[in-house]
Amino acid sequence: MLSKNAISEDFFIDPGPDAHERLQEAMIIMNEGDTLTIRSGYYAFEDGLSLDIDNVVIKGEGMNETILDFKNQQSGAQGFLVTSNKVTLKDFAIMDAKGDALKVIGSKGINMINLRTEWTGGPKSTNGAYGFYPVESEDVLIDGCVAIGASDAGIYVGQSKNIIVRDSIAQYNVAGIEIENSFYADVYNNLASHNTAGILVFDLPDLPQQGGHHIRVFDNKSIDNDTDNFAPEGNIVGEVPRGTGIIVMANSDVEIFNNVMSGNGTVNLSIVSYSDDTDDPNYYPHPKRIQVYGNTYGPSGFDPDLETGDLAKALYEISNGNMPDIFWDGIVPMTQMVFGQPQDEKLKVKEDSEVSFLTISPIKYIMGFSNPTRTDKNEFKGVINPLEPIVIDGI
Repeated sequence: MLSKNAISEDFFIDPGPDAHERLQEAMIIMNEGDTLTIRSGYYAFEDGLSLDIDNVVIKGEGMNETILDFKNQQSGAQGFLVTSNKVTLKDFAIMDAKGDALKVIGSKGINMINLRTEWTGGPKSTNGAYGFYPVESEDVLIDGCVAIGASDAGIYVGQSKNIIVRDSIAQYNVAGIEIENSFYADVYNNLASHNTAGILVFDLPDLPQQGGHHIRVFDNKSIDNDTDNFAPEGNIVGEVPRGTGIIVMANSDVEIFNNVMSGNGTVNLSIVSYSDDTDDPNYYPHPKRIQVYGNTYGPSGFDPDLETGDLAKALYEISNGNMPDIFWDGIVPMTQMVFGQPQDEKLKVKEDSEVSFLTISPIKYIMGFSNPTRTDKNEFKGVINPLEPIVIDGI
């Protein structure tokens, strides 16, 4: 039943008949400052949920206690849609949504805390694309969450600003955690394992917000990412090879440090340019000002995925099967090939000497000599300039 506390402005939902109608009604009649508690139990829904009230809290009684099940969903493009500001969602699970599990659009101040999204039938291309999916938002916190089984990314933040993703677990997704076309993000203390790829920092063309920058990825474990890519055909993430730890593509001012990368069968860390053709005149496809240091590298390259995309195949070919810990494709604009890369835009790598590094020399490549050798990284060393931590008001 739907009940309201006579003393406070809090609402309570219990399991039972018409739970969807009661829950959706509560999320329509709430006022700013209200809290809605979804009590522990199993809730089976045939329709999606939506929230458009500012400054409210929607909470359950635990991600394993309050279960919102959408496996029989008939309407709605996602399980739960949020389009309002200053919203806190915490302590419940969204299961088997028809599309994305939790989508947030245009929110300023969205807190997702101790939530779980999961597709329970295992990795399948028919699973929803995203578990956590805030886009075009600002002041985004994803804290203590679990994402399992998404056919694109378990935890995805796109075209957003001021982002913290921390203390979360992403498993059995295509991409575990992805930050795309976003500004100012801290991704730390997370576990990304048994995905196709653990952590992605991407920038893509033909989107309203481009030029992703100032992303810190640190103190994470991106390990044992060994799930075959199950993205639907045509998705760009479908080009990512199984067994990838971290990929940085076409971003600037990215800092990768103090992470553990191990058990990734293709490569632990890749830094690459966007390689497809684009007519977008505003898009810059090359990474710049990338800093990599203080990471721990375990076994990688022992089972490269040569059937998915071009990265693993190219890397396997140019390395003669001797896969490195770190790969940079070495592609830079023609002006930088001819005149040299400005010092402040160079890739900086400061890792232990036993960490293997491979790049393609752009000058040698353009002249037809495409058999690079490993380097001791001397030419890529430089002064590390740490980025500033991300600050979100009230966090």
